Amino acid sequence: QVQLVESGGGLVQPGGSLRLSCAASGIIFSDYTMGWYRQAPGKQRELVATISPGGYTLYTSSVKGRFTISRDNAKNTMYLQMNSLKPEDTAVYYCAARQEYWGQGTQVTVSS
Repeated sequence: QVQLVESGGGLVQPGGSLRLSCAASGIIFSDYTMGWYRQAPGKQRELVATISPGGYTLYTSSVKGRFTISRDNAKNTMYLQMNSLKPEDTAVYYCAARQEYWGQGTQVTVSS
């Protein structure tokens, strides 16, 4: 049984930081390209960042220079370090394994 469990969301002020984690089980984690996606109210789900098994990363333009995706294959865990957060980053953040498997999501709210 595949499980992806996100954690680390919450309420933060503009300019603040959060670190999301995605713990995976039931897959050979090191074989999978992993990704973070987000969905804001009334909007479609969008890609935030991906990381290949070898550590190659891609970011959507709106988060470049502010967010950092990483992975620890020994811990079967992926991370998203989010700095300089903006209100428009408010969304439910999902992790995905090769877009085959999805987590349940974690809410990130950026507001003063």
